[in-house]
Amino acid sequence: MEHKGKNRIAWIMAAAALCLAGCGTKGAVSEGNASDAEQETRIEADGTKEAAQAETQTGELQTGENQTGQEPVELTILAAASLTDVCGEIQERYEAEHEGVTLTFSYGGSGALQTQIEEGAMADLFLSAANKQMDALEEEGLMDSDSIEELLENKVVLIVPKDSTLSITDFSDVTGEEVTLIGLGDPASVPVGQYAEEIFSSLGILEKVQEKANYGTDVRNVLAWVESGAVDCGVVYATDARTTDGVTVVSYAPEGSCTPVIYPAGIVKSSAHPEEAQRFLEYLGSPEAAELFESYGFSMAGAE
Repeated sequence: MEHKGKNRIAWIMAAAALCLAGCGTKGAVSEGNASDAEQETRIEADGTKEAAQAETQTGELQTGENQTGQEPVELTILAAASLTDVCGEIQERYEAEHEGVTLTFSYGGSGALQTQIEEGAMADLFLSAANKQMDALEEEGLMDSDSIEELLENKVVLIVPKDSTLSITDFSDVTGEEVTLIGLGDPASVPVGQYAEEIFSSLGILEKVQEKANYGTDVRNVLAWVESGAVDCGVVYATDARTTDGVTVVSYAPEGSCTPVIYPAGIVKSSAHPEEAQRFLEYLGSPEAAELFESYGFSMAGAE
């Protein structure tokens, strides 16, 4: 009996030990599972935090900077009206190649654009159709003298409406009785008008031409008059004449009858973005831009 009692006590103690061991293991597993869950929660929280930070940074990049980390820049270019078409294509190409840079062109007669700069208009670059306006602004201290360069060259032509039946084949023919109205740029502010006066003066017929002259605000104004038949003939640039099928070029300005038609370009001294303006000015003189200018009938200044 004593022996059996001892055995029973031993058996009870062993069972109790097994039970305690099982409970301890279960507790350890539960504790381990809780740690894993906490760790996963912590990882998820960290991931959410990083994603939120990345989204914030992306938002800041989209609203304030381009992908290169530079602030968006808008360049304002005052350009002669005769540059309207080619500069439209240059704008598309340049903006596509220079993320974050926007080009805003304002076209008009070079004299009118000169006045705008003199009156404090916000501008970064000036592309003139003659040296006269650029020289005046430089003398007034309104241009960055070191940036000014002769960019393009053009030609002056005499045009008539496409369906014209008048016998006009030369600049001297405009004094004939059959011609009643001649479209010219206002020589007070439009370079093509100034070149026209030089040509007619060299031919000795300026006064007779002035009696028939109808003066426009820029070269495109004159082109539109001739195209519509509002005037019998007009003087424009060769590049403008080729933009429409509604006119016919009857004559180029006689050799030596006017000063070379040079288009200078330069940075306005008050530019808010002189570095970006300089980069765009350099682009205008690049082989890529030269190919575009030449496709519109311009030639690069100084090119042989």
